[in-house]
Amino acid sequence: MNPDNLHDIVTPGPISWMPQTLGWWVLTALATLTALRWGWLRYRAWLAARYRRDALDELNDLRGALADPDSRLRALGALPALVKRVVLSSAARGDVASLSDTAWLDFLNQTVGRPTFTEGPGSLLPTLAYASPTRLAAISDSEVHALVTLIEDWIRTHEIPAPSPTAAC
Repeated sequence: MNPDNLHDIVTPGPISWMPQTLGWWVLTALATLTALRWGWLRYRAWLAARYRRDALDELNDLRGALADPDSRLRALGALPALVKRVVLSSAARGDVASLSDTAWLDFLNQTVGRPTFTEGPGSLLPTLAYASPTRLAAISDSEVHALVTLIEDWIRTHEIPAPSPTAAC
């Protein structure tokens, strides 16, 4: 063997990470579009749920006020207003703005699918909205705690029913 005839081993060049076929380009485009659409839908859902986050923040503030004897009556009166504002921010104003008393509680029952507002602690809402301060002072802490817990669960999970076709006529 003649050492002059020997050559170094030639290594191939690095493999490109760029896809070489049209199918990979299409798959990459579809994956990118799917990710962008998913992100956009999540962002819109996050924006749509802002009223829930704001209501939960206000409910936490009211919890603190309910614990303070000086602001308890004001906080009790603010609970029905909070529930009404949450509904008005997520439902058609014409469908719910005029509801009161049992019609209001029936509507709230529809949003959760069970009678927690007419038979449970939610039945206190009309009392809180219209009662005198002496009547409000007679409401026990356990009743208030059960109502606040119900309102918190309701804010997190309620679904506004679609308006009936006859209501639009």
